[in-house]
Amino acid sequence: MSGLRVVPTRRHGRERLYVCDTEGRALAWYDRDAGRVDLLADDLRDAVLTALGPFVTGPVAVGPPPVPTPADLARLALHPDDDLAPNRPGEALVHALDRDPGPAHRLRPDPRRRALEAEQTVGAALDRLDGAGWRTLHSVPLPGGDRIHHLAIGPAGLFAVHTLYARRQRVLVADPAVALGRRDPRPVLRRVRAEADRATHALTAEVRPVLVLVGAAELRTVRPPREVRVLRDTDLPDLARLGGVLKPADVEALHAMARDRGTWVD
Repeated sequence: MSGLRVVPTRRHGRERLYVCDTEGRALAWYDRDAGRVDLLADDLRDAVLTALGPFVTGPVAVGPPPVPTPADLARLALHPDDDLAPNRPGEALVHALDRDPGPAHRLRPDPRRRALEAEQTVGAALDRLDGAGWRTLHSVPLPGGDRIHHLAIGPAGLFAVHTLYARRQRVLVADPAVALGRRDPRPVLRRVRAEADRATHALTAEVRPVLVLVGAAELRTVRPPREVRVLRDTDLPDLARLGGVLKPADVEALHAMARDRGTWVD
């Protein structure tokens, strides 16, 4: 079969090469990370492998696509409006700024834009863990208008991640308060723990609280926080090095449950 095209795509940090016919229909796809070619029709094996020849590196498994898991079926059954997976980091803030951008000229920067920068920085770092078996949801809405900035699910467990913009500031942590520079301390850790508790209740699985300080010049702790892990944004890759708690199938099942907006309604 001639005229096959190879179309590269990238989704959730994974690269795939789709082999399409002249009408644009996908006949197979090659997942480099998995080292696998999934064929929709075995009689096209030779033509597909010939088209992929210049792109394949190392040995590959070739065969039909795997049977969908319960997590796959749950994801496919979701209405697009109920699927939280497409949320971008800071999704809620993006919409708030679109609705009300504020005055064109301000004496001080809009704090919402700084908060958005922090969420985007942390969200990008968490998304890069995808290749290590992690799944991350952003701007997870909670009843009452609250939200979890990021929910990270991976081999090390589940983490409700709260971000705080601290660019070039000294940060003092004295549980439950966090002080940025010369500003008055605020009970931030109380909120971080509450968000993790609500996620634990919704998912019926332990969710641990994490506070991430973005761009902090200095971090000092005088009263160690109870249960809350406090990190700088540059420390986020360390999550991927924590000991394994969840199997890949557990990660996918919890992600399928968490991405459903209905999970967070009550």
